[in-house]
Amino acid sequence: MAAMSGKIAQNVIVAQNRQLGSQYRRESHRPVPFMSNLLPIHGGKLAWTCLFSMKLPSLPIYQSGFVNRRTTINCNAASSATAVPNLEKVDFLKLQNGSDIRGVAIAGVEGEPVSLTEPVTEAIGAAFAAWLLEKEKTDASWPLRISIGHDSRISASVLLDAVSQGVAGAGLDVIQFGLASTPAMFNSTLTEDETVLCPADGAIMITASHLPYNRNGFKFFTNGGGLGKPDIKDILERAADIYSKFTGEGLTNSKRRASASVKRVDYMTLYASDLVKAVRKAAGNIEKPLEGFHIVVDAGNGAGGFFAAKVLEPLGANTSGSQFLEPDGLFPNHIPNPEDKAAMEAITQAVLDNKADLGIIFDTDVDRSAAVDAIGREFNRNRLIALTSAIVLEEHPGTTIVTDSVTSDELTTFIEKKLGGKHHRFKRGYKNVIDEAIRLNSIGEESHLAIETSGHGALKENNWLDDGAYLMVKLLNKLASARTSGIGGGSKVLTDLVEGLREPAVAVELRLKIDQNHPDLKGGSFREYGEAVLKHLENLVTLDPKLQKAPVNYEGVRVSGHGGWFLLRLSLHDPAPSNEDAVKLGLTVASAVKEFHALDTSALDKFVQPS
Repeated sequence: MAAMSGKIAQNVIVAQNRQLGSQYRRESHRPVPFMSNLLPIHGGKLAWTCLFSMKLPSLPIYQSGFVNRRTTINCNAASSATAVPNLEKVDFLKLQNGSDIRGVAIAGVEGEPVSLTEPVTEAIGAAFAAWLLEKEKTDASWPLRISIGHDSRISASVLLDAVSQGVAGAGLDVIQFGLASTPAMFNSTLTEDETVLCPADGAIMITASHLPYNRNGFKFFTNGGGLGKPDIKDILERAADIYSKFTGEGLTNSKRRASASVKRVDYMTLYASDLVKAVRKAAGNIEKPLEGFHIVVDAGNGAGGFFAAKVLEPLGANTSGSQFLEPDGLFPNHIPNPEDKAAMEAITQAVLDNKADLGIIFDTDVDRSAAVDAIGREFNRNRLIALTSAIVLEEHPGTTIVTDSVTSDELTTFIEKKLGGKHHRFKRGYKNVIDEAIRLNSIGEESHLAIETSGHGALKENNWLDDGAYLMVKLLNKLASARTSGIGGGSKVLTDLVEGLREPAVAVELRLKIDQNHPDLKGGSFREYGEAVLKHLENLVTLDPKLQKAPVNYEGVRVSGHGGWFLLRLSLHDPAPSNEDAVKLGLTVASAVKEFHALDTSALDKFVQPS
């Protein structure tokens, strides 16, 4: 992570227009017995990310005699036990990646030593259990329940065992979902259905999104949503303390406890059935509202393969030609990432080859998605935001659409002038965007959609969960309701919704790295250096009548001019009308940063040099 390493990349976006078996439950629920066998664990940019600290006392759950308000926690080691020898020293805070934990889980890539070892992972599981116990602060005579799922990564089984041992060792119940999506894990904290041991008090998703096969990580949820940066930092601090107190006896006890108590349930079938119900409801409760539609799915060998057989087919859609539905953690076909060019080319070709009405593609853990219409036009980035905004604004006229900072000026025009909504451009990062939409609602400004250009889309009606599958359900609802109304034309009903959106002809993302060891920094903060770059650029822009600084902007410096725009921020990305005009914008940035010698401007220099 750049903020941890000190190697910061400054980004410039240049754009121009054209584009659990328990008989106990929460006090508010009647105890319902669950008939189940106990099963053993199944496996043997300018990214100046500010890490906010919320200092909470660590809970020494690996020492004897720990009691909290809820219940006595059975310790998995006596405090006098001998510490485990040969445990490597670990800087847990380096595992933080914003509101996630990420690290290397598989050896074999040169220069990337394994950081998510089994003991590290067990400590993280125990730390989340301790965090959750402290957060709940509820007097009760039963343990909390934590659901755990994973995507298709080859390290999933080992990490699932280890994190389950950490949770079980702390005295909490563990429910394993197996292959699951990130949105489903959050949803498990909201579902009230004892047959699948829900609601869970907390949830853990084992994923590293679209990162390479050797990486993995964790996302955490409660019924209030995903944990934020301060919570992740707190959990990692607790994990470091727990890890330092590990004993051989303790690790053995936690493994035995987990092996004897872990439950497994099929939650994904229930989750998928809820998506099916949503589409049927939108179509007037017709059993198969997508009958006659040909829709292909590309899951990229991640966790999204369920969508074809468990969502689309029950709705009547023909899914022949769907591809890469089988989970394969080596991702042999393409990176499961709707932002990846090769991935979008793959789903586009599948649509054209099969003469399908619509193509749907997911990232590894299904919290992001994109689509392709019948003639191969992509609904991703600004076009996906425009399409979803059009659907939401039909349902909630005038509502505010919250996006990240790199959306285009023309998207603003489309949302506000054509759709009659309000575009609120905020900071980059899906959690930032979602939290901002929630904040706006809390102060009386209605917002029903928070969506980032990467494909993270969250709706108020869906508990602000960034769910790639639910986002596609919104598109399916439109298709199904149109069919019910007698409107034909396949995906044209979707394409028509974005008619008039001008799109960038040129889109360039450049990253300018700051050399922390350069003498110009004089031992100072690389953040301060970067902020000096931004301030200097801002001053220069005011001297050029052809350029206009955005009056409202939440990160970096955003400037419009020459028919397009650019954004220089502590990270960068996105669109520009001709390459010539895009270069003009690039030259503005180049001129401003030339005096900052610790900034590696090679990518920018290459872009603006004469061809």
